[in-house]
Amino acid sequence: MNEAMPHVVEAYHNFTGACFADGALGAKEKQLVALGISLFANNEVCTLYHVQEALSSGAKPQEVLEAAAVAAAVGGGHAMSQGVTRVQRALEEWKQVH
Repeated sequence: MNEAMPHVVEAYHNFTGACFADGALGAKEKQLVALGISLFANNEVCTLYHVQEALSSGAKPQEVLEAAAVAAAVGGGHAMSQGVTRVQRALEEWKQVH
């Protein structure tokens, strides 16, 4: 892609570089957030990358594991909330038809 669309690749790298630059959150915190999102998105390549980047940015293994646990809690909460809303709505609609 770099050969075919170098301007897109460069723009993407500039954008992600700006997003991961130190600000109100430091590099470690940003990598832990990215790790959680990668896990939630089931993106294996990004998960492995952000574990390494978090550790390189000073995260301890326990912090990485806690970020993974938070992602699991959010993912489980997402499934539960959908069960409470969409699944129950579908059951109610089915009940009305049958």
